[in-house]
Amino acid sequence: MERDETRRPGIVTHALPIGERARCPGLFVTGTDTGVGKTVVSCAIAADLRRTGHRVGVCKPMATGCRSERGELINDDAEALAHFADCRQPLSVINPVRFASPVAPGVAAEETGQSIDYEAIGRSIAQLDASSDVMVVEGAGGVLVPIDGRDVSLSMLDLMVALDFPVVVVVRALLGTLNHTAMTVTLLRQAGLRVAGLVINGFETDVARQQDASVSSNRRWLERMNRVPVLATLPLCEAGTVEPARGVISGAVLEAAALTRWADVVQRPRTRS
Repeated sequence: MERDETRRPGIVTHALPIGERARCPGLFVTGTDTGVGKTVVSCAIAADLRRTGHRVGVCKPMATGCRSERGELINDDAEALAHFADCRQPLSVINPVRFASPVAPGVAAEETGQSIDYEAIGRSIAQLDASSDVMVVEGAGGVLVPIDGRDVSLSMLDLMVALDFPVVVVVRALLGTLNHTAMTVTLLRQAGLRVAGLVINGFETDVARQQDASVSSNRRWLERMNRVPVLATLPLCEAGTVEPARGVISGAVLEAAALTRWADVVQRPRTRS
């Protein structure tokens, strides 16, 4: 695959052949790590935008760990996004690139010998763009997760640059989040992307039960270190009450997310900073 390289201080990104960027506003949801809660946050944002009267297009461009159903690979996260956004597009549009193996997309592609169909991602984005007022795109893993088995230099960051949506970073509430968040935000900025803000997921609201002394100061330090707002703080919930794959997200989580005016966040200019 021939591609151009864009060099910025500290990082090189590569132009992916996905076509024109979407015209409607939107957000790209990434995280400091896998399992940090990107799907929960993406679904909560989509649900709030839907509640406020928007036609919400959702996309999981790449997904791994998919199950086989009637000869098709189906991803739980993509189904959850479609449900909470009430997005009626086919799952093949919402999630154009799918793998069965629960590993990084690039690793899965290498295992299967599959080439990444970037043009299919572009077609999905165009179709969602034409039928939506706003878009919510969820990444896979963190920003430097490999996405192409034939080129180890390509990462999720390259796809984020190609789509050029402002980025929401989902972060943990616990010890270690300051370092992981600062590294993620630094990479996003070096790539020329605008960071819309952070979402803290899994915050223990009961001070008496907090086992991690850093929790009480992390929010303040996250904002100070990264010069971006914490857009929402989602509470830690009991097991079984947050399972987006089953269409279940605790009301406490949805209510906490809805304290943010997501319609205003997605409407902010996409000019890179």
